[in-house]
Amino acid sequence: MPGPLPELVLKLDELQQAYIALSTNDGGDTSCFEDRRRELLGITDIAALLPEFVHRYRTPAQYWQFIKRKFPSYAERRDFIWSGFQPALDFAERQRGTPADRSVKDGLDSLEATHVHELWAKALARRSDDPEGAITAARTLLESVCKLILDEAGETYADDAELPKLYSQTAKRLSLAPSQHTEQVFKQILGACQTIVEGVGAVRNRLSDAHGKGKKPVRPSPRHAELVVNLAGTMSVFLAATWIHVRDHAV
Repeated sequence: MPGPLPELVLKLDELQQAYIALSTNDGGDTSCFEDRRRELLGITDIAALLPEFVHRYRTPAQYWQFIKRKFPSYAERRDFIWSGFQPALDFAERQRGTPADRSVKDGLDSLEATHVHELWAKALARRSDDPEGAITAARTLLESVCKLILDEAGETYADDAELPKLYSQTAKRLSLAPSQHTEQVFKQILGACQTIVEGVGAVRNRLSDAHGKGKKPVRPSPRHAELVVNLAGTMSVFLAATWIHVRDHAV
């Protein structure tokens, strides 16, 4: 099992405790509030998972005006804060010992797109506790990477284009379509990549939270979510790396 990153978990816990102290007048330490808030909002993967009130209210006074109106009791306020910080804490505790997760994050750095990192962070954070949400985030990640590449390449696409269509257009732009190669091994590998992307799109339509459920819904398990998220992450990095190569070597 992956272990925690103690320093990051500690910083998240310190900020959480500061919010509890501000909310309950329990005499806890709030001196770290501004520094910890600023520091954690500067970490893209963590910022995407922090509760909205951390983003919105910049000072203790602003936050106090919000929380005193939202919940009358200390117990309700504590539960609200604990629930809000849980996704970020879960994500931080899973980071050490997951080299594949970190390699995808590093690979996506080349795109310099905050929303792409946020989607990857959401997909990782939801794998265990919200498999349906993780699958939705994984597909959206792939769609976003395709659109980002097509935008940078100056190509147009339909606003309502589905993932297979977006990938097909992106693959052709990057010379990754099986039909663009004559060597059988490359055709086979690139054909498998296309099948993976189509599968990610199909499983999202079938198992994710993006559509309504029937009388007997089929629900994904964490292992299904982990597979889909890992596949989507790998394909996203492959597309990003190929685009950087094509872009930087353009005549």
